[in-house]
Amino acid sequence: MLRISTEVRRGKTVLNVEGRLTGAAVATLEQCWRELRAAQPDAKFGVNLCEVSFIDESGRMLLKELHSQGAHLTAEGCLNQAIVNEIMRREKVEAKNSGERRGKSTKGSHIIFYLALFSLVSGATVAQAQDSSSDGAQSVSASLDQPLRLTLEAAVKLALRQNPTAQIAVLQAAQAEQDKNITRADLLPQADFQVYDAARRSNIEAQFGARIPGVPQHIGPLQIFNAGPIFGMPVFDLSLWKRLQAARATALVGKADSLSTREQVILLVVSQYIGSLRAEADVEASRSRVDLAQALFDQAGDLQKEGVGTGIDTLRANVELQNEKQRLIEAVNDRETSLFALSRLLNLDPRLKIELADSLSFYETPQPDVQASITKALEDRQEWKSLESQITSAEASKKSAQDSRLPSLRFDGDWAYQGTSTNNGIPVYNYQATFDVPLFTGGKIKAEVVKADLQIKKLEEQQADLKNQIALDVKTALLNLDSARNEVQVADLGVKLAQQEVDQARDRFKAGVANNIEVIQAQDSLARANDNQISALYRFNQARADYARSVGQMETLYAK
Repeated sequence: MLRISTEVRRGKTVLNVEGRLTGAAVATLEQCWRELRAAQPDAKFGVNLCEVSFIDESGRMLLKELHSQGAHLTAEGCLNQAIVNEIMRREKVEAKNSGERRGKSTKGSHIIFYLALFSLVSGATVAQAQDSSSDGAQSVSASLDQPLRLTLEAAVKLALRQNPTAQIAVLQAAQAEQDKNITRADLLPQADFQVYDAARRSNIEAQFGARIPGVPQHIGPLQIFNAGPIFGMPVFDLSLWKRLQAARATALVGKADSLSTREQVILLVVSQYIGSLRAEADVEASRSRVDLAQALFDQAGDLQKEGVGTGIDTLRANVELQNEKQRLIEAVNDRETSLFALSRLLNLDPRLKIELADSLSFYETPQPDVQASITKALEDRQEWKSLESQITSAEASKKSAQDSRLPSLRFDGDWAYQGTSTNNGIPVYNYQATFDVPLFTGGKIKAEVVKADLQIKKLEEQQADLKNQIALDVKTALLNLDSARNEVQVADLGVKLAQQEVDQARDRFKAGVANNIEVIQAQDSLARANDNQISALYRFNQARADYARSVGQMETLYAK
């Protein structure tokens, strides 16, 4: 199990790493690094590898990346020191080679430029293809008879790409953007091209209301051909400008709501993934308890055959074995149910089986400051940004209603080629400037202003309530995080003590000093200790996710 703790030495934040830096532990260290960098962007960091027993290839690549981002690496032991020295030496060589290349002649620079451009484009294409097929989201086109192995990061990326709720939020934001474009179009010139060929007959008597002596009752039919543009645009209309400002703010609302939905989807996926990890840990713990109960049952049977043990001891051990088998069946069922729910969130094929590549982990990080976290939440929470944009939109709508009392100026016109046929037409035109002054609107403008005022007051009340809710979310998350951190430490000690109790009870039973009642009780204590440890690790990881959500950093920390 990897253990990470942090401390401050001479103004530098140092990550003390203990254990094996392999497999899922690499992802744990990377996640810890991201959170620390996000919380302290200007701080200096160091990574202490003196207590690391082994580093695999993925761990070496991560350490190289951390060093390139400014982390100072410290190691002991021949192997670890060799890895760290190689990382530092390679970066120095690369920097030296880069300096030499910059000092060389620029002859053939055009060829080099185009070759570099081609390599960048092709490299970006290959990287994009790899990302879309096997990176964070991992291709789900695998055969249905082979399980899809997912890390937490991969599950989050897959959800953002396939979860219907996340996709609907993106589409709604796109709709709001197009609504803004539609409103903007009202301020731009509009033009149409019109062509028609018509036959007209007019009733003169109907036009004048009486018959005119000596004049026919009708005129026509007349053949009329007309072709030309029709155009118009507002010259001065403050109401339309304010309406455009409201539409722009509404588009920002849609974007903020979309990002807020993405954060919520990430939280759901992270919580479900962590819950599935807890269910997986329960299965593993149940299997180990079944193995232990089987060994104790075999031991009781052997002692009975030797005449040292009694039948009641064997019976007790058998009862405990069957109880542990039943718990294992329940744990397996809970795990499969949790994986089904995760598959549903990721919108995967129901026939596709998934496996979890990560495990429940723990690493110590400094407890964030409450006030600084609340300030950061008010800056980054998308719900807060959405409400601010809604208030801006409502204020612009109010000004639009007020400005509709002002005069407006508009220009319209048309130009056409007109005649009785296409051969005898002449140019005709009509240009018109319209100055409109509202005199009486039946109270419509006043009602629109009052409505906008009420909307602004409602949004301000919602904003005050949201501010309190954000503060509550942050304080609760920090309280749960600190509590869970302490629970993990206590639970780890409890497992060690329970295991010692089991070992001593087995020794006493084997020596004939006591019956296996002590062993059964020790088994129950170990089971409770294992459950407590799994629950504590689950609550710690969930508390970290809840804190990230409370400060609006879910996508930054879990979907990079």
